[in-house]
Amino acid sequence: MMRLVFWVVLLAVVPLSVDARSEGWVITARDTTADYFAVAMANGEIGVAVDREPFALGSVILGGSYEPGFGDDVSRILEGINPLGLTMAVDGHRFDPSEIRPQHQSVDMRRAVHTTRFSTDGVTVVYRIRALRNMPYALMTEVEVTAERDAEVLFSNGHTVPGEFADTLRESRTVGCEDGSRIAVQRTSGSYNRGRDHIVASSTFLCGEGCEAVSPESVRIVLRKGGRASFSLVGTICTTAAFADPWNESERQAIYAAREGAAQLVAAHERKWAELWQGDIEIEGDPTAQLDVRFALFNLYGSIREGSRRSIPPMGLSARGFYNGHIFWDSEIWMYPALLVLRPCLARQMLDYRTDGLDAARRRAYAHGYRGAMFPWEGDDRGEEATPTFALTGPLEHHITADIAIASWNYYCVTQDREWLRREGFPLMREAARFWCDRVTANADGSYSIRNVIGANEYAVGVTDNAFTNGAARRALEYASAAAELCGERPDPQWSAVAAGLRIPHFADGTTREHAGYDGEMIKQADANLLGYPLGIVTGREAQLRDLEYYERRIDPRNGPAMSYSVFAIQYARLGMAEKACEMFRRSYLPNLRPPFGVFAETATSGNPYFMTGAGGMLQAVLFGFGGLEITADGLVQRPSVLPPQWKNLRIKINGKIYQATNQ
Repeated sequence: MMRLVFWVVLLAVVPLSVDARSEGWVITARDTTADYFAVAMANGEIGVAVDREPFALGSVILGGSYEPGFGDDVSRILEGINPLGLTMAVDGHRFDPSEIRPQHQSVDMRRAVHTTRFSTDGVTVVYRIRALRNMPYALMTEVEVTAERDAEVLFSNGHTVPGEFADTLRESRTVGCEDGSRIAVQRTSGSYNRGRDHIVASSTFLCGEGCEAVSPESVRIVLRKGGRASFSLVGTICTTAAFADPWNESERQAIYAAREGAAQLVAAHERKWAELWQGDIEIEGDPTAQLDVRFALFNLYGSIREGSRRSIPPMGLSARGFYNGHIFWDSEIWMYPALLVLRPCLARQMLDYRTDGLDAARRRAYAHGYRGAMFPWEGDDRGEEATPTFALTGPLEHHITADIAIASWNYYCVTQDREWLRREGFPLMREAARFWCDRVTANADGSYSIRNVIGANEYAVGVTDNAFTNGAARRALEYASAAAELCGERPDPQWSAVAAGLRIPHFADGTTREHAGYDGEMIKQADANLLGYPLGIVTGREAQLRDLEYYERRIDPRNGPAMSYSVFAIQYARLGMAEKACEMFRRSYLPNLRPPFGVFAETATSGNPYFMTGAGGMLQAVLFGFGGLEITADGLVQRPSVLPPQWKNLRIKINGKIYQATNQ
């Protein structure tokens, strides 16, 4: 006889209970039956997307491990073995997860936990997924079960192995510890990089009240009507990119988690996130914007961690299918400024990645016939060029070398850390300046041009005197001279000469011309407008408005990424135009949000979240536009600005210091 499995969808009548302390912190999915774009829970080292089906998880992305490129393939970030693969059987019947939809799902950003509740066959299950911030190579799920009738529930765990791994080995064993305790561990290993590297995942159950371990792969719960039981499952993933012996290290970490216990692990995880939230943005008067802005920051915080010496790819740790986990200008120009202001220790990791890659950048410049350092358009884990050969951005999009130098100068400006500038920042900026002095072409009138480049607008290929490339190179050269003087060195006089002589093309009416041959074509994204912000080269009110009005209607409305409008919002806010700034702010992200949680897609028409680059632009609109913050040579200052009409107050919290803006 077929056994009926009953399921319920109570989204309309059973909203998530949220106490007052959770206001502005918890995002609830009100409809998980329609289009669904998963939230990735990440800790700066690993990330995993949580799907809607019970216990279903997407790919596990490992931030510190890459598969190198072979033949026509390029390197890409590694998808790991997933050690959390729970299935559930009630009274011997194993249900089909696709038949069940959750009663509710929520993401608590303060505590960095994803919660799902569902009911089936007389039992209700609540489970919580965390990427443990205190254990960078660990994921954890907590499970609570309550019974509406007498029931026996068996939970089994299986590791999911991506098909690309070879030499896969699955094993289960019980480790007899020296104090007499016994810990059951399930372990799966595989090889990649043609057998030269290995990955190992281990998992162990942490039984709570009413739970009995049956084997390393399963636990059993026997409940009377109204009874409750719980357990946790911790999984660790280690590779030879981080550990010489990932087999034992993965198991050691699982054993450590078992000895700590679930309550201690959760408490330590939440303490780490409480430290992160010392950098926060509070919006009064607009609860929806508060959630959206904080969710953007939550995703950025989950993409990086202190001590990693790594940067953030466009999709963070949410997916590898888009851009292969490579590092672009997205990091320095779009994500980095918000982190630099709110959590400088995290921004520092992004610069550490670049200083670690300085030798690779020198080799790349050498290979192209230039002095100094030429940073890759798509950087891999070694800081080398990883752009596919069909993409001309690899050989031609050179502004990234200036972007990195500018980010280095801004780090000094915010932290005023002259020792860092002398030891790490200026050496990088000096090599970038040397590259630009070789990269330019001298003109007969004494000016300088940069030829055969792709600028921020990647629709224009092989152009001369791209406005953003030339403007960024100018700033990089100027900042190198300033850094040299601060470090007690004499700047190369050629740096200032080239900076002053770089051409910025204009139309007859004074509008900045995107490049020397530009004649009003559709553009992919803001390019010339970046001279207003962040470069600060176009500064007059009339000049900024002229550029803003000209290029706003030329951005590709279908395939243009989100960041252009955040730059527009900043400039309009600084010009005191609140309504226009608010319009641009909303355009910078609202069309890109995807259900049911509002994850951020790259364009208004795509479905490839989470787009950390767009999140960074949106946050900059709040911090540097509405918040009036500005990075100067003397540190962070706050200028007068305006707020969206419905915002009452904006508070930017930075390690106990508050920058406040109020709507008059």
